[in-house]
Amino acid sequence: MLQMPLQAPSIGEKFPEIQVPTTHGVIKLPDYFKGKWFVFFSHPADFTPVCTTEFVSFARRYDDFKKLNTELIGLSVDSNFSHIKWIEWIEQRLGQKIPFPIIADPTGEVAQKLGLLHAQSATATVRAVFVVDPEATVRAIVYYPLEVGRNIDEILRLVEILQLSTKYGRAVPANWPFNELIGDNLIVPPASSIREAEERLKQYKCYDWWFCYEDKATLEEKELAKKFLKRAAQTE
Repeated sequence: MLQMPLQAPSIGEKFPEIQVPTTHGVIKLPDYFKGKWFVFFSHPADFTPVCTTEFVSFARRYDDFKKLNTELIGLSVDSNFSHIKWIEWIEQRLGQKIPFPIIADPTGEVAQKLGLLHAQSATATVRAVFVVDPEATVRAIVYYPLEVGRNIDEILRLVEILQLSTKYGRAVPANWPFNELIGDNLIVPPASSIREAEERLKQYKCYDWWFCYEDKATLEEKELAKKFLKRAAQTE
């Protein structure tokens, strides 16, 4: 019997405790990934072109996720038999082994409880991505439509940036580390008092007291994010 949450989790909430059958056996989430980040992602269906390209991309970047102390787990409204045959086909025909588990949800019960069923089709899950931290807190949720495949390198960049924000207590600007205004710097949190606001201009580089930034991330962290962006743009 599946143990299900009452509603889909939101950003900042705990990922629900669910026990599910997968290609790696029965798994209890989020306990299975205790102490790690994990990316929970759903796909519309097995044996479909876009999903196949996504799974190959996820698998080829699995080592990059592992280096970020991050695991992957997929889901669709297909049976374990279908999952197993599909990943077998991917390995035999495309030469790519799928190293992460896939949740079998043929009745759609898990997908329905997590709000993953597509409005246009009760038998297909949307392309959702939940990024969950080691405390089992949902840190990001991204949705893609049926017809658009995900950018896996951007998901990697998102995971790294969330980890940096947690580590340094700083916000991250658009297109980091190639931001047009502050480059590879990180944004200092808002001042909480008039005195603190007045001191900001003396402590940091600022456009104004409410928009201050500093060079906080390491060179290695910056280069890793650049790698993901460049690979996404196919420039390396």
